[in-house]
Amino acid sequence: MKIINFSETDSVINRYLAEIRDADYQKNRLLFRNNITRIGEMMAYEMSKTLTYEEREVTTPLGTARIRLPQDSIVLSTIFRAGLPLHAGFLNVFDHADNGFVSAYRKYTDEAHTEVGIEVEYLATPNLDGKTLIIADPMLATGGSIEMGYRAFLTKGMPHRVDIACVLATPEGLEHVKKTMPDDITTVWCAAIDERLNEHKYIIPGLGDAGDLCFGEKL
Repeated sequence: MKIINFSETDSVINRYLAEIRDADYQKNRLLFRNNITRIGEMMAYEMSKTLTYEEREVTTPLGTARIRLPQDSIVLSTIFRAGLPLHAGFLNVFDHADNGFVSAYRKYTDEAHTEVGIEVEYLATPNLDGKTLIIADPMLATGGSIEMGYRAFLTKGMPHRVDIACVLATPEGLEHVKKTMPDDITTVWCAAIDERLNEHKYIIPGLGDAGDLCFGEKL
């Protein structure tokens, strides 16, 4: 499994990430969502450099131009609900991609809220055979929702490449992905890798609950 950690390089992604971590900045949901989307756009651009390209002819009003164009059949997928702004950023760049959606959410299985299970209730996706599957989910915490979402997508075909895009990852989540997903075709793209999970399985220092910060608290 390959890991691309953008915090190891200097880019504007670091500014967007610093802002969405800031508790005062988070009070404005619009700004928070917009920065998640912009991180997605920047990641998608960098990811585009790793696709397969082929030279094609394009007819202009004055002649013919030869341009190298990406050939990958992309399925851009996301995990409800927190993944929607990140997905939007990727879709702004990969605007010809097909799209898939799955609901995979954490559900505490004990009263102390220290044991987490994952529930999957909804799936909509095109056929994935031979496709490049991008899974956009802002928080790679335990890795459970990514694993369960991926397993759900596999019921609709086998992709030849899997790219996981997240804003924050943890060592625990990365290790889980490495153990449960195909190592030879999987790449994780993240804005930063944080220290650890706390006892409630939230990322430390993290930024809080991305879904709530984007869309408001849920019952």
